[in-house]
Amino acid sequence: MTPKKLFNTFARAEAVTWTLLIGALVARGLGVDPLVVTAAGGVHGAVFLGYAVTAALVAVNQRWALGKTMLAVALAIVPFATIPFEIKLNKDASLDGPWRVSAGTDPRDAHWFDRLFRWFIARPLVLILTLLVALTAVFSFLLALGSPTEWFN
Repeated sequence: MTPKKLFNTFARAEAVTWTLLIGALVARGLGVDPLVVTAAGGVHGAVFLGYAVTAALVAVNQRWALGKTMLAVALAIVPFATIPFEIKLNKDASLDGPWRVSAGTDPRDAHWFDRLFRWFIARPLVLILTLLVALTAVFSFLLALGSPTEWFN
């Protein structure tokens, strides 16, 4: 899967899960069991974390500036904002190109972080398992904290 396809998939999934979450909140307001919000919130949270990781991976691969990378991740907080951002990235070819699995002529490829990145990208199964463990840990930690509305109480 190319960086473009992966990013586009997660950007759209993020928008779909926003729809599920907002729909669940409306349903709860209409008297439906509040468990629908818990379920939709869990799915949305998992996709949000997946989108954030995907945005970061693609940003490193495509050598985006830090500001653009932070914007890509931050836009997931705003309902449906990943879609216009995805469209813009596709128009300006910011998602084009393969995964960087080997060093090129760019001097940045000699940096330890780029070498580590290429090592993981060349081993997608190891990368996926590592990310699943890390995301499960983050997701579990966030679940232990409770609803975001309770964090500062």
